Amino acid sequence: MPEQLRPSRAQTVTEDEVEALVHGICFKTGPPTRLGVELEWVLHDLHDPAQPLHPARLTAVTEGLRTLPLRSALTFEPGGQLELSSRPASSLTSCVQEMAEDLSAVRAFLTPMGLGIAGHGHDPWRPPRRLLNLPRYHAMESYLDRWGPAGRTMMCRSASVQVCLDAGHEEPGPLGYGRRWRLAHLLGAVLVATFANSPLDQGRPTGWRSTRQAAWAAMDPGRTQAPATDAEPRAAWTAYVLQAPVMCIRGTDGGTGPWEVPVEELRLRDWVRDGRPRPPSLEDVTYHISTLFPPVRPRGHLELRMIDAQPGADGWMVPLAVTAALFDDPAAAEAAYRAVKPLGDTAGVAPAPRNPLWERAAQQGLTDPELHAAAVACFAAAEEALPRIGATPEVCAAVAEFRARYVARGRCPADDLLDSLSGKEGRS
Repeated sequence: MPEQLRPSRAQTVTEDEVEALVHGICFKTGPPTRLGVELEWVLHDLHDPAQPLHPARLTAVTEGLRTLPLRSALTFEPGGQLELSSRPASSLTSCVQEMAEDLSAVRAFLTPMGLGIAGHGHDPWRPPRRLLNLPRYHAMESYLDRWGPAGRTMMCRSASVQVCLDAGHEEPGPLGYGRRWRLAHLLGAVLVATFANSPLDQGRPTGWRSTRQAAWAAMDPGRTQAPATDAEPRAAWTAYVLQAPVMCIRGTDGGTGPWEVPVEELRLRDWVRDGRPRPPSLEDVTYHISTLFPPVRPRGHLELRMIDAQPGADGWMVPLAVTAALFDDPAAAEAAYRAVKPLGDTAGVAPAPRNPLWERAAQQGLTDPELHAAAVACFAAAEEALPRIGATPEVCAAVAEFRARYVARGRCPADDLLDSLSGKEGRS
């Protein structure tokens, strides 16, 4: 980026500078060699998961966990969900190993405190309750309340497996960034359906296998729906960022003061042009981008955000391994693209996740015939590719077990939870 387009973080920016900045950083191309994962978990009392978590208890957990020598970045979501974000790894094996070791350390610390972390895409026990009272979360809550209760659900009750992949080659081909961008948005619906794991709200079925995904689809479409995927990716994302409504305007004193929520819709482009209520800075633009939540977010790399948190201590390994194989092995990437390309014909004209394809994925899981067929094909391609990308026998076995238990039978983890309520547990 030319020096004249590098404003200081406090310096105000022009529309041309914002466009150049966003266009220049959204897709960092090159051979795909790195992989990452961000895991969110529902923090709960081991003896009574429906018990509300007291803020003082969360504070003790936060302070204690920060003393552990974790290699992953540790953060907490507004409702107390715990998140671990891995370092960029050079291989699937190193990514899995580092995260598994960090999770083991976290669980060992939490157990004597009577706490555990559970892999649910949506807290199945408790109503939304915000525990973190930072100014930005208060402003975010106020803004999202305009679209109903889904925003509080997202902030305080949702948890996911987010897979981070390199953008890919600049040149066309199975590993080119344009192809990977399109693949992510079609494969995303298959990942929603395959790994749906949030069918309950306070112990009762919601009618969705992925209640988490339903909540995302019900929020502000200007920041949760996908950009145009049939346009040039950099131009589409740049236009999306500028067109998206500003959620809130950062407070003074480094953001510690009150944050302002615009009374009327204020798009970033209009804020930059008009300069009111104050001219935006580079830091404001950077924060604005962090409040955009489409299913696939380009951050130099691709961040796939549509997968529910998974059950069990190691369930998160399966979506990570399958996604890595389908994106980073050329033969698997080509097979996956062929398998999911026909889904575009049934998606409709609305962007994900507000189209019929993604709605079916969240509601029906793999009982949908088209999504089931695509999932079977994608798992077959992934299982063939995993040894080629250096997956360990343990990871390959976990993927094979998931395929046999769920994919081959047209099921997803949500179906286990629903069966346990109807008395079918162990008989399906």
